[in-house]
Amino acid sequence: MTVNLIKGQNVPVDSGLKLVRVGLGWSPRRESGDDFDLDASVFLLGESGKVRTDADLIFYNQPKSQCLSVVYNGDNRTGAGEGDDETIDVDLSRVPADVARIVFTASIYKAIERRQNFGMVEDAYIRLVDADTNTEQIRFELTEDACINDSLVFAELYRRNGAWKFRALAQGYNGGLAALAKVFGVNVK
Repeated sequence: MTVNLIKGQNVPVDSGLKLVRVGLGWSPRRESGDDFDLDASVFLLGESGKVRTDADLIFYNQPKSQCLSVVYNGDNRTGAGEGDDETIDVDLSRVPADVARIVFTASIYKAIERRQNFGMVEDAYIRLVDADTNTEQIRFELTEDACINDSLVFAELYRRNGAWKFRALAQGYNGGLAALAKVFGVNVK
């Protein structure tokens, strides 16, 4: 049975899960003629709330973490089709001990140029799936909270007393992936 979260809620991740797939999905509203491209990204954070190195940003140009615990499975540039638009595989058993949080984000490609924001996105969600059985465990559906923002901290996996938990965040930002990278301590050139 799927646990549906609301913003700010958290839930323990089944301790038996080792390999999870995090899926993100959305549908663009057709209010403009421009293409609409959301990009998922992942940040591996230490206790400080910052990345340990710039390699802890996993995204379309750097699809695997150095420890291979996180793998980004590719970029859907349109949001077209049913089901997850982008997925990230996380091997919880391989996440280094000094990683306290795994943060899942989404940003709109060329948002400023195209005058786009999350208010133009419908049916956005993030979900955690048991990768072995393809069974959805946890789901969080985005509401209009981030309607004026072009980037979003969607949710996170975090460690608490040696166990993983999943928290729904929906924290909006402006400035795209670069702004998120700065927030989490990535050296942006």
